[in-house]
Amino acid sequence: MSYDALLWLSFGGPEGPDEVMPFLENVTRGRGVPRERLEEVSQHYQHFGGVSPINQLNRDAIAAVEKQLDAEGVRLPVYFGNRNWRPMVEDTLARMAADGVRRALVFPTSAYGGYSACRQYDEDIERARAACGEGAPDLVKLRQFFDHPLFVAAFADAVRTARQSLADPDAARLVFVAHSVPVSADAAAGPGEEGGHRYSRQIAEASRLVAAELGVESYDVVWQSRSGPPQVPWLEPDIVDHIDALHADGVPAVVLCPVGFVSDHLEVIWDLDNEAAERAAELGMGFARAATPGTDPRFAELVVELVREHVADAPARKLSDFPAAGCTLNGAPCAPLCCEPPARRPA
Repeated sequence: MSYDALLWLSFGGPEGPDEVMPFLENVTRGRGVPRERLEEVSQHYQHFGGVSPINQLNRDAIAAVEKQLDAEGVRLPVYFGNRNWRPMVEDTLARMAADGVRRALVFPTSAYGGYSACRQYDEDIERARAACGEGAPDLVKLRQFFDHPLFVAAFADAVRTARQSLADPDAARLVFVAHSVPVSADAAAGPGEEGGHRYSRQIAEASRLVAAELGVESYDVVWQSRSGPPQVPWLEPDIVDHIDALHADGVPAVVLCPVGFVSDHLEVIWDLDNEAAERAAELGMGFARAATPGTDPRFAELVVELVREHVADAPARKLSDFPAAGCTLNGAPCAPLCCEPPARRPA
């Protein structure tokens, strides 16, 4: 099947102090988040001049993918659209239609399943096509890639580099970190969850694969960035609480691997590089954080491999037997109820 373009679909982030609150309002629209909570989070962004690194990192990654596509003779222009901030995906899709694009592949900047990581990108596609109206391009979203060998290798090398920054690398505990979600949302994996649709199981599998590549048998998987009412249970333990527990057990140093993230963004640099790092320093523990893979040259190779699965019938390279889920057409779910938030599931 032929395709006219590749749409790079991401979360978005502010690029100046005046953009922070409008961005946060977009992110939380319809969720009833109190204004005071938004103002609290806005200060995290203002700490970095009101700029999230995610948009520029996406532009850099897109440039690398364009170069890789050209090197491999794949003629696909790459367009950039976001869920929550400029360039908004609705505007990007309108430009694609005006440029004559009729069928495009979509690369979402998340490796995993789950509502926010997968299904919400389907909703972004559906919303953008509806806004575009008649003549909207058909959009085929690429599959999840948490178990792709290039994804795993990039993280493993990043951990190796981080470890070498410590005085005693062999004494450091390896801790994998991903964004927490409500326990109820994680349980809403739909049919096939035993086969690996569930977000937390995919995080655990990616962590296992990276640890195996490193030859590490003992490690931890923890969570960050929980929000919402305290009475609602989220995946635990939190990374800062876990650092306290490791210190109590006499662990002298930690290496954090942000396995749940494709690239740095505000939550990574705030929750890990600030809060977690500061807590480790207060406790006198060595601390290192592995880089995310988006800046690794292998990441562009990975994206082009996913594209080739569609344009050249290339085989899907995977290191696990989890289902190659997430591939959708025009926002239709890859499986009934897969990645649905619990409230949307029928009784």
